[in-house]
Amino acid sequence: MIRIFLFLLTNFSIIILLFIVSVLFGLHNRSLLYIICSTIITGFTGSIISLLLSKKIALFTVGGKIITEPKNELEEWVLKTIKKQSLRLNISNPEFAIYDSESVNAFATGYSKNSSLIAISSMLLKNMNKKEIEAIIAHEMSHISNGDMVTMTLIQGVLNTFTIFLSRGIAYIICNIFLKSDTTSNKNKTDYVILTFILELIFGIAASCITMWFSRKREFYADAGAAKLSSTKNMISALKSLQNYTDLSNEPKNVHALCINGKINSFLDLFSTHPPINVRIQALNKKKYM
Repeated sequence: MIRIFLFLLTNFSIIILLFIVSVLFGLHNRSLLYIICSTIITGFTGSIISLLLSKKIALFTVGGKIITEPKNELEEWVLKTIKKQSLRLNISNPEFAIYDSESVNAFATGYSKNSSLIAISSMLLKNMNKKEIEAIIAHEMSHISNGDMVTMTLIQGVLNTFTIFLSRGIAYIICNIFLKSDTTSNKNKTDYVILTFILELIFGIAASCITMWFSRKREFYADAGAAKLSSTKNMISALKSLQNYTDLSNEPKNVHALCINGKINSFLDLFSTHPPINVRIQALNKKKYM
């Protein structure tokens, strides 16, 4: 709750500050009020809806099936492992799903710690030993316990809000103050829309960098949490196994950020959802995030 309160407080505090600055620039209150209200609604609505529907969307995307009655010894062991780790973390038992994929991967999602899902690919269960699978489960359980899905939603909502607000606000200032144009005319409305679109694209790219930075950061903490729940040795072994399976072409792009084996980009890592695995292993050896 403290994390949520701080994010919301920061969001509204900066909006109020921007409100004051905008008034000093001579914006009309009615237009400014519309911009503020619409950006808050637009910025958060999509993120919140995605969070609430995250389990259903993820299962539908990967074609996962929730396991309630285990069909074999391995599925039964996974369910028991999830239950055991849930008790240690004092959270409700997440649902467990398996999805068919050629990729070795797993992910967790859900709108709260007590309403979550852990999905594991069939190829991961086939290619990893039980100690490594235990560490993978512990990694996903740490994401759930840390509230990463909620935090990601809040960050995305805040960034969406500021992207839209700044784009519309700056476009309004340029059109009405510097260009001395009337945005009520059709031509100037078009200029305003085009300028807003360009600014949203620019600010959106910057916002993506911030989101991906947090996504990479949370992986280190989830690895550290897995080391505590399972063991450092098991988690390092699991990460080393993942290094042999870097092809994510079979994974839907919209679940890359959720997966333990995520996408790595070469462009300064700015748009990577995950840090390089060797860096994660180094962090575990140094106990940097424990």
